Amino acid sequence: MSFFTMCVLAAGIGMALGTVGTGIGQGLAVKSAVEGVSRNPGASGKILTTMMIGLAMIESLAIYALVICLIILFANPSKDIATELAKTVVKEYLGSSR
Repeated sequence: MSFFTMCVLAAGIGMALGTVGTGIGQGLAVKSAVEGVSRNPGASGKILTTMMIGLAMIESLAIYALVICLIILFANPSKDIATELAKTVVKEYLGSSR
């Protein structure tokens, strides 16, 4: 498996886990806000404001996961080092198997 393939898999899995967690968090936040408004309709303004701030914080985690995945894919500083290491290992492996 090549280094780039591993990076793509890591980015995909990382983004999947990041979005699943934030999706569950947003669902629970909206559920609790709707329950709060149904119990006390007079406090709907405060509940809505607090919920929107909380949703923005939760969504920032998904954006952070996206940024990390994009760094893994496109700006990986270890790419050249890992590629050279892989070439060295392959050369040594092929040299010792003959």
